[in-house]
Amino acid sequence: MKQTTDRIPETSDAAPDIIVITGLSGSGMSSATNAFEDLGYFCVDNLPITMLPTFARLVKAGTNEQGIERAALVIDIREGTFLADFGKQLAALRAAGLVVYVLFLEASDDVLQHRFSETRRPHPADKGQGLLQAIRAERTAMARIRADADQIIDTSDQTVHTLRSHLVERFSPDRKGGPMRVQLLSFGHKFGNPGDLELLFDVRHLPNPHFISELKPLSGHDKRVVKYLRSQPEVEETLSRFSDLLDYLLPLYKREGKSYVSVGIGCTGGRHRSVFVANALGRRLRSAGFDAHVVHRDVRKSNRHR
Repeated sequence: MKQTTDRIPETSDAAPDIIVITGLSGSGMSSATNAFEDLGYFCVDNLPITMLPTFARLVKAGTNEQGIERAALVIDIREGTFLADFGKQLAALRAAGLVVYVLFLEASDDVLQHRFSETRRPHPADKGQGLLQAIRAERTAMARIRADADQIIDTSDQTVHTLRSHLVERFSPDRKGGPMRVQLLSFGHKFGNPGDLELLFDVRHLPNPHFISELKPLSGHDKRVVKYLRSQPEVEETLSRFSDLLDYLLPLYKREGKSYVSVGIGCTGGRHRSVFVANALGRRLRSAGFDAHVVHRDVRKSNRHR
């Protein structure tokens, strides 16, 4: 699992001057661009890397009437051989005093194949070898830029709407004044780990209601499952320790300029223990003044998979 970093500077005066949107074709770069346009960013699609210094001068003059205050640029595989210069150009922009933030979007091979099949559009890296090989070739070609990213978002489980909401929460110019937003995501390890997390708590050490016949068909939302788990001393101890850790870490994340933290909570199938723990932690965080919301990725998946 790739845990993401988020290096938006602490002070509002040092918010990103330029956000580079990059990643794999079909991963949502167009949707991300639309979100930044809604936030008031000047957006440019497929800007040649060789034009970055010229464009940067316009952004640096943002205090003047003819300057650009903040910009979002899409740079992707269409740049071809110029991608090799990305790291050097990025370093030059930062050396010139600009705050540049690199956002890399990706998704699984299966999801990207499905998206291209739905749209019936050719993959830009397809040289006649087929869609899957084109996706894998692009992933390899973009690996160097991925390594330079400040944040990596796996959009495999995202919709256009959830991706937009995610970006608005993190990059809205007035995000600084509100409470830190915390997403608690319950999931089942057997269905794969989420890719865009700051923290991951594994709760497979807790007693599993799946092995109690009357609780097996229920979920962690059900009061009978809640009652059973609340009766287990290790469950309350785990909740207490997780809460203490979050109470310690979240203010430190906020001090570093983060406005959004995603916490994964995983059990085997994502139906009982992780759902209960995510709900319980969400209530505790809201009581502590955080803007916490809970998402259950796998709770509706059939028991036959467990």
